[in-house]
Amino acid sequence: MTDHDAHRAAVEAWRTQRYAALRRDIGWLTLAGLAWLKPGVNRIGADPAADITLPSGPPSVGTISVNDLVVVADGSFLHDDAPVRGLFLVNDQQGEPTMLALGPLRMCVIERGGRLALRTWNLESAARRTFEGIAHWPVDPAWRLDARFEPTPGRTVPVPDVLGTNDEQAAPGDVLFQLDGVTHRLQALDGGETGELWLVFADATNGHETYGGGRFVYTDVPDGQGRVVVDFNRAYNPPCVFSAYATCPLPWPANRLRMRVEAGERLAHRRAMTAGTDAEGPTLHR
Repeated sequence: MTDHDAHRAAVEAWRTQRYAALRRDIGWLTLAGLAWLKPGVNRIGADPAADITLPSGPPSVGTISVNDLVVVADGSFLHDDAPVRGLFLVNDQQGEPTMLALGPLRMCVIERGGRLALRTWNLESAARRTFEGIAHWPVDPAWRLDARFEPTPGRTVPVPDVLGTNDEQAAPGDVLFQLDGVTHRLQALDGGETGELWLVFADATNGHETYGGGRFVYTDVPDGQGRVVVDFNRAYNPPCVFSAYATCPLPWPANRLRMRVEAGERLAHRRAMTAGTDAEGPTLHR
């Protein structure tokens, strides 16, 4: 097997894992709702007059009460197969979020910009059932780039999102790479506990061949000399491509490349996109 064949096989193995993650029960293809919780009692159910309307289920299911960041659920929800009575809910910023079940629906509380919301998944989602993959450029080893990591200890950057808010996040360094004799620089975010880097970037294909809100790519861990590989063949679409209920981060000015990155995922398969929006309604990202 040549180096090129080995690289292509590695990217395709990554793509298989990516599709499996998209298809899982609590994934972007099953995301079916995001509704902001108000202080006090929130009435939950399929009734359009409810404070939070679910995509299916009984007209009235129960309540979720909010007092600052303390959230309590009561009603016909199940948690660990037991009825919910005065259950304190952990949101996603506090730890593993408390998951509620109602037939094919799964729900948990998330926090974004100091606000709390109820996120809902539908395990019977048409988007998951009809998903056939994502359009992408052919794997090209020329887009697997040797790069250099320049640490910036203690730095944070305001990361915008599709909700119009900014989230201050740790940006441990810059990733620099060269193409056609030109040096390009991207500010990296923390990508994992072991030191991977997460690049949220825009390029000149956005809005045409690729999603207008940019794409993401993870690197491996930089070595002791700061060497790191950026493989744009693994550039992937944000969750907002699949669901209107995701809360995706967006590239900020420092991470907008003027060049075209003709590698990685393109716009999602048309059928997958329309299934997600037509069947489930609008969506948010992250």
